[in-house]
Parts: sequence; structure tokens; C-alpha cells
Amino acid sequence: MVRRPLGNHHHGPDTLLVTSDATQTGPVTEATETEPNELRNLIKGARVVLWDFDGPVCRLFAGHSAERVANDLASWLEGRGLHGLLTETERDSLDPHVVLRAVDRRHPGSDLVAELEERLTKEELRATATAMPTPYADPLIRTWTAVGSRLAVATNNSPRVVREYLDSRGLVSCFAPHIYGRTQELNHLKPHPHCIHRALNAMGAAPATALMIGDTPSDLLAARAAGVPFLGYARNERKGKLLRDAGAETVVDSLEPVLRAVRS
Repeated sequence: MVRRPLGNHHHGPDTLLVTSDATQTGPVTEATETEPNELRNLIKGARVVLWDFDGPVCRLFAGHSAERVANDLASWLEGRGLHGLLTETERDSLDPHVVLRAVDRRHPGSDLVAELEERLTKEELRATATAMPTPYADPLIRTWTAVGSRLAVATNNSPRVVREYLDSRGLVSCFAPHIYGRTQELNHLKPHPHCIHRALNAMGAAPATALMIGDTPSDLLAARAAGVPFLGYARNERKGKLLRDAGAETVVDSLEPVLRAVRS
């Protein structure tokens, strides 16, 4: 496996390289005196750290448009005479998971759903070649591992995709074998807490000793349902507003203060 020298590549324990993505992020909130304490308290209590994948770890579709993938899935259905399976809203969602869930709701457990899911997985695998590491994610993952915390991935993406990406970054050993992603039971996708429960059960961890890092309201709702404290990551103001409107109490627009807090 060739390791791609993208941003935040690792030349030593203290290397911090910011990708161009950092210049695209706007401030989510103004700094307050209480937020650092809230962040430190979250980190201090975390013996197990559960990561959503697309967002906190990397931008999976940075160079491989998720909107195009969603359109391709919808077009594939239409080509099979199944245009009516999607509502106009679902066709216009530009989210491949919305398309996948919509078909599963109408034909749960069918061969059609299995084939559609496999098509999505192949698109995600192609996307790993151009995925952009989230600034500071690589050193944060390595640092959290070095100080003795146990890490897991809890995601709606295919676990095959997560392993492919982590292997390309030399990070598989920080998570393996605890990578929990999409299964054939699509009703278990977040906001259902299934993947979080799988991680906690496999690691023998109580919810209160864990921390979930996510970038969407569905991550927050899944963590809340599992009783796991939540740290929101938002690379722009829109994502930050969505998280706060959903009830997230602690949201960061960069993982750099998280890294500093873990190191301290």
C-alpha cells in the first residue's frame, strides 16, 4: 500500500502540518473562557474515543463528489425502471446515504439494496485516493494512542473504506480491530446507536468513559442515545450551526485545541 503524502503527514511525534482545507474553514464560535474547560473535561474523562470517519478523520469526498455519487445512484435506479422509488426531495438530496436509505425503507433486505450498497462502497473506495486528511487529525490520533487511550471508528461508511484510508495513512494500528461501519442492516445507520454499541461492547467500555467525535447531528443523536459524551467538529459555520441547533454543547472548528489538550 502506497502512503499518500497529503497534509498532516507524519514525520515525527510533533509534526503538525495543516492542509489547504484549513484555509476553507470559518470560525464556528468565538472563543470563551468556559469552552477550554469543557473541552478539557471531555478529554479527561475519555478512556475510549469513538471517531466518526468522514469529517473528523478526513474529507472522504474532497476530490470525488458525493453529489455526483448520489446522482449516479439515482440514475442507476432510473435505468432499471425504478424512478418511483425516490421522492423528488430524495433525488435532490445530493447525499448517497439518503438514496440508499430511501430504497432500503421500501425494499428492506432486498437484493436491490445489497447491490446499491455495494455500488456505494465501490464509489467510497475510489474516493479514498483523493480523500483529504482533516487538519491535525493524524497527529491527534497518534497522540491519543500514545497516551494510552483506545480508539475506534463508528461510521456510516463502509468499514472496507475506513481500513483502506487508515492503511494509506499508517493509522490502522491505532484503531484495529475496532472499526465499525455500515452493514447490510441499513436501519442501523446513525442516528441509530448500533455502531457505537458495537464498539463499546467489543472494547468493554462503559458509555460514560467514552467520547464520540462527530460532525453531523446524526452523530450527536447516536452518541446521545448510547449515553456517550459528544464533541462536535465543524469545519465551517454551516456545520457548526447544525450541530449546535441539534443540541451539541461543545463544538470545535479545528482539532488543534483538542491535540493541545490531549498533550497537556
